[in-house]
Amino acid sequence: MLIKSNGTALTADRHVEDISRAFIAALEEPRDAIHAQAFNVGRPEESYRVRELAEIVRDTVPGCELEFAGDASPDTRNYRVECSKIARALPNFAPQWTARKRSAQLYKAYSDHGISLEEIEGYRYLRLGQIKHRLSSADLDGTLRRKAA
Repeated sequence: MLIKSNGTALTADRHVEDISRAFIAALEEPRDAIHAQAFNVGRPEESYRVRELAEIVRDTVPGCELEFAGDASPDTRNYRVECSKIARALPNFAPQWTARKRSAQLYKAYSDHGISLEEIEGYRYLRLGQIKHRLSSADLDGTLRRKAA
């Protein structure tokens, strides 16, 4: 697996089920307790460097080897999120997914459905790839709006 950076950027990786559980927990709280507030979903220990997530994937996928782009400069972005507020404000919410569990679930799903690396890296699952594909197929106009049928 080629990591197209040096792997130092911090990132928040969450499972949609945990995000959905947070919405449900918020709906169950009194309005005054949570109104007009923002919450970071997750656990403080679930913020990772890209390198750490890559190592989890390597440990999950049999035969996977890591390679970091040799010409990549340090990525200074930092998406570390503070998640202690949600634990205080939504006592009925507890994240269920860890990075290792997410990695195993994705690997199983990709394997079960025969999704290849080429397909993942193709236009189908990449936002910019989709935009370019839809522009070239004339499905979108120059303002990225769907053309009328």
